Amino acid sequence: MFIEPAKPVTVEELLQGLIVQSGNDAAIALAEAVAGSEPVFATQMNAEATRMGLTSTHFSNATGLPDREHYSTARDLAKLAQAVIRDFPEYYTTYSRKEYTYNRITQPNRNRLLWLDPTVDGVKTGFTENAGYCLIASSKRSARRLISVVLGADSDSMRAQESQRLLNHGFLNFDAVRVHEKNQVV
Repeated sequence: MFIEPAKPVTVEELLQGLIVQSGNDAAIALAEAVAGSEPVFATQMNAEATRMGLTSTHFSNATGLPDREHYSTARDLAKLAQAVIRDFPEYYTTYSRKEYTYNRITQPNRNRLLWLDPTVDGVKTGFTENAGYCLIASSKRSARRLISVVLGADSDSMRAQESQRLLNHGFLNFDAVRVHEKNQVV
């Protein structure tokens, strides 16, 4: 997000830069503010991942940049997205922002589906040479919300296309059916 050294930046600005712009500088600044250092923050993230039941995830940094000890699965990423949507609704709206301007630099959200499908309201893109183009997408149609996870796509357009296909497939071919109410004796 192009943070300038010695220029104050708010946590709100850092969150916007992290979520909308995928700012690695924002990720590191937040990690250092929360835990004092990025390695300590990674340890805290791993403890939270364990608490959440993310059994195939290990963090080694705050940015998601490549490291042999930094990994996850589509299942764990879907669980993580579900938790963000459920537990932080006041911040989740940020994931649908199409652009963010900081330091007079406007950058777009890299989630193409935000422009292509009005029911898509997040979540996050990613790219590294090893992981390829990745997208966790969420769509809400009527009362139903589905989350798709695409990892290792060959291009930005391919990750959007495959995510859209997964979401459409889920909405067209599956229904949510309430078998019984919570705590109801069956």
